Amino acid sequence: MLHVKNISFGYNEKTIINNIDFTIERGQHIAVIGESGCGKSTLLKLIYGLYDLSEGQIFWGETQVLGPKYNLVPGMPFIKYLAQDFDLMPYVTVAENVGKFLSNFYPEEKKQRIQELLEIVEMTAYANVKAKYLSGGQQQRVALARVLALEPEVMLLDEPFSHIDNFRKNALRRNLFAYLKAKKITCIVATHDSTDALSFADETFVLYDGKVVDRGPSTIIYNNPVNKYTASLFGEVNELKLSDIVEVDGEDEVVLLYPHQLRVVESGKMKVLAKQSYYKGSHYLIKGVFDRKVIFFEHDTALENNEEVTLMIS
Repeated sequence: MLHVKNISFGYNEKTIINNIDFTIERGQHIAVIGESGCGKSTLLKLIYGLYDLSEGQIFWGETQVLGPKYNLVPGMPFIKYLAQDFDLMPYVTVAENVGKFLSNFYPEEKKQRIQELLEIVEMTAYANVKAKYLSGGQQQRVALARVLALEPEVMLLDEPFSHIDNFRKNALRRNLFAYLKAKKITCIVATHDSTDALSFADETFVLYDGKVVDRGPSTIIYNNPVNKYTASLFGEVNELKLSDIVEVDGEDEVVLLYPHQLRVVESGKMKVLAKQSYYKGSHYLIKGVFDRKVIFFEHDTALENNEEVTLMIS
């Protein structure tokens, strides 16, 4: 298992990672989400061994992860880290990039392994194309194939689908995470895309200002966010008093509601003025105003500007 023991890290007196502690079982998939600058990328680099910890320890099983002070070449051999800059060799082919770390002693096995990896990332047609001629999304797919080549025990992915078109991204995600699960490769993904967390992660860690402020099964994090910050990482969210929506006996609590959790009804307490309608394919996302506060809800059709509607919790 991967054990991160009370680690902290910073530079120039600025703390980037603050006393983070967690354990991950072999084969688990973890999504790390949070706003830009919260420490997601730094956390992955620390787990890989690119930086020296200010405090704490990291272990994979009985092996301690050590930084540049202890390793001539930073990084642990049983871990692979995919950074956002890809680091491909521009003047050699896609196949040569993917096979960079594979042994040449068994050329036929190497060729078959490269073919298998290119199929996973859907880049077989570009095997003989030099990397410099690829788009950003294509380079990212090649970089993914390359870090998979030696089947690491731990895979660290930093925004692994950020440059890839949506129609490619969905199939690639399914292929990649299914492959990692089948091989029992532990995977940690730092991401802005909530799909990575909701559809493919066993657990989600929420980072804020260098701290893990929430963690748990992805469905629980989504359905029971601890605060508006966590909920907002999955999309638009409304922070409302329960008494704004229904009659309340006793203490008036604050509720966090996603747009799909509010629906238009014939009558009720919550009167909203519609301002803008955004077509989303299966529905419209409506921006409205309630009590001088912007809120979002979903509706089957577009609404007119300043049209008044009544909302209720779905």
